[in-house]
This record gives sequence, C-alpha cells and structure tokens, in this order.
Amino acid sequence: MNRRVRFLALEDEHECRVHLERIGVDPYGVRAMLPKTRHLKILVEGVPCKVANILKQEMLSLGGDAAVARQSVSCSIPETDCLLMGTRKQLDRLLGKLRSQPFGMEELGRAIEDLIRNVEAPLAELVTARRRLVVGDRTLVMGILNVTPDSFSDGGRYYTPAEAVARGLEMAAEGADLIDVGGESSRPGADPVPEDEELRRIIPVVEGLAAGTDVPLSIDTTKAAVARAALAAGAEIINDISAMTFDRDMAKVAAETGAGVILMHMRGRPKDMQAGDLAYEDLLGEIIGFLRERIAAAGEAGIPEEALAVDPGIGFGKTAGQNLTILKRLSEFRSLGRPVVVGVSRKSFLGAVTGETEPAERREETSAAVALAAALCPCIVRVHDVAAGRKAAAVGDAVRKA
Repeated sequence: MNRRVRFLALEDEHECRVHLERIGVDPYGVRAMLPKTRHLKILVEGVPCKVANILKQEMLSLGGDAAVARQSVSCSIPETDCLLMGTRKQLDRLLGKLRSQPFGMEELGRAIEDLIRNVEAPLAELVTARRRLVVGDRTLVMGILNVTPDSFSDGGRYYTPAEAVARGLEMAAEGADLIDVGGESSRPGADPVPEDEELRRIIPVVEGLAAGTDVPLSIDTTKAAVARAALAAGAEIINDISAMTFDRDMAKVAAETGAGVILMHMRGRPKDMQAGDLAYEDLLGEIIGFLRERIAAAGEAGIPEEALAVDPGIGFGKTAGQNLTILKRLSEFRSLGRPVVVGVSRKSFLGAVTGETEPAERREETSAAVALAAALCPCIVRVHDVAAGRKAAAVGDAVRKA
C-alpha cells in the first residue's frame, strides 16, 4: 500500500469544514468532528473503504476520530480520503495497533510515523558537494542576485559583471547565508533567454563571487548546460524553478556533480504561468503531491534526498489569495522532510494586500512575510534585501522557538 500522507495545518473552523466536506463526510459528522480538528490532523489519501473503516474504529476507541466519506461505511465507493484527528499520544497508540493489522496497514503506519517525524524534526539539512547547511537553528537568508535587464524588481541594476559581483560581496557582508545568481528573468510574461546569453551573463559573476567569498552560491536556471558551467565556476546549488522538468539532463548534472538542488512548483512557464485558469481543486495537496513526485524522480536519477530542498513556488501560477494561503499553511511542507525555500520578496501578492504597486517599495511587506515564514517553519528565505531579511527572520525564529 503506497498511500500519500500529509500533515494539515488547518487552524480555523472554516478551513476544517471545507476539508471535511471535500472528503464527503456526512453533514452531522462535520458538526460533530469540528471540535476534534483542534488536534493533530493527518490526511491519508485514497484509502480502501475497508481500511478506512478500521482506521475510524481504532481512532474512536482511542478517543480520537477519523473523517471518511459517508459511503465508506457501506463500501459503496472503492476508496476515500481519511483525515486522522487526535493527540500525539492517540496517534502513537494507533501506530502500535497498525503493526498487527491486515490490508497493508503496517506499511501505512510506517508512512504516518515518517510523516510525524518529519513534521516534528527541529532541523533539516541541505547537503552539497562542498558543505552541509543546517536549517532550523535559525532561518537561512538567500540573497537574490539578478544579472538580467528585465527582472520584475531590480532588472538592469546589477547587469554588468562588476556591478553584480560588487552587490554579491555586499550581500555576503550583510550576512547572506547563500547567494542565488540568475541570468534569466522568471517574472510573469518573461521570454526565455538563449543558453549562450545566459552563460555570458552569469559565469563571470559566479567566478568573481567564488574568488571573493566562501558564501555558498546557487545558480537559478532551468538549463542543464548552464548549471554545469556555473557549478564548474564555483556554484554548488541548482535552483530550478521547473523542478528539473524543462531540461531532462538537469538531474544527470546534479547527480554527477553532487550539487544541492532546489525543486520548485510552477504551473506552465513564466511566459504564460499567470494566464488562464489558476484554480486548484486542492492547492496544498497538488503542490505537495508534485514536489513529492519530483523528490522521487530525483532519487531515481541518483540524487540523494539530503541534497534536495523544496519551494512551493509563491507567485508562480498562483493568485494573490492562493499565495497567502501557501504562506499561512507553510508548515504543511514539513511533511516532505526537506528544507523549505520561501520566495516572497517584493512580490505582487504583497502589493495586493497593501496597495503598493512598485516592487522596490514593498520592503516592509517583504519583512512581514519573511518573519511569518520563519515563525511557521524552519526554512530558507529568498530576499533582495539581505540585511532587512536577516532581522525579520530573527524575529520569526524567536517566535517559533518561544
């Protein structure tokens, strides 16, 4: 039984009601279960009805509950999602019982146990060919260094190699834990950049920074050849907004070089990602499901899991409201057991809240979002303003650890 399980960070009654109704719980059951959703909530997707009925009976016997579709009792449907609701102690006792149950429930129990371990882990690590980065003692700050003429916020500002290297060294002095160099804009509507032009933009910058600082460098690209050249020039992390789907050779490059890899969720491509239908049936479920699949694909390509980080892709094929929901429920990404990268800096969804139309003027909004992300989840925040980002992250870390 290979079931997808994930943690749900649902805090208010409306969100819990929506999930119970999505499962297909009887209306009376929805009313009865809402008070129980204040406990830990673990969603198991696609459970055979006979298994779901056993899970519900076991949880009820322990003082917890399990939400299942109303038709599951009669087994008139083949399967149902199952939302386990209980205290940590009740879930531990359930795991003990599953070890002796039939129908593949022992394997399901191990999956739930792994999930709880991921969610409760205070630290996560990202391993590159050169070092081991610990995420969780504090939030790590990644400085954004766009070597482009058309990025949405600072396009053209650091376009020459000298300007870009100087800004990167300034970021290092401000306390950047990582510096992310990009030669192709991924703003909504952006056109792709030819490979030779992207290489011309970024290689001198990576070489200059590698010679001037020991801060780990990442290369923001979807092209395998660009990644390979940047890694040879001194970078050690590939930040791929396509999660290695645009260029099938990217996984080979990562596996051969030992690079760290950031896998991001995006629907479509930058040129069209904000056009058309942006609806999701289950926003967090679809994003986490995609990232889980990309983690598995990376493993099949020979990339160790410890070399991976995940990024929910705030601003990439999502509405302003959806971006806020991702930020609110950021802790759900801990289900994946990998460091979480969060890119909120100066983005339009923040302007939708405050009315600020100029990206460069969204500094206060960015600091608020960074502090919130750090408070919710051990993560790496990707920012334009490193000094301000470190202060905001420090406040969020203090709240999370309080």
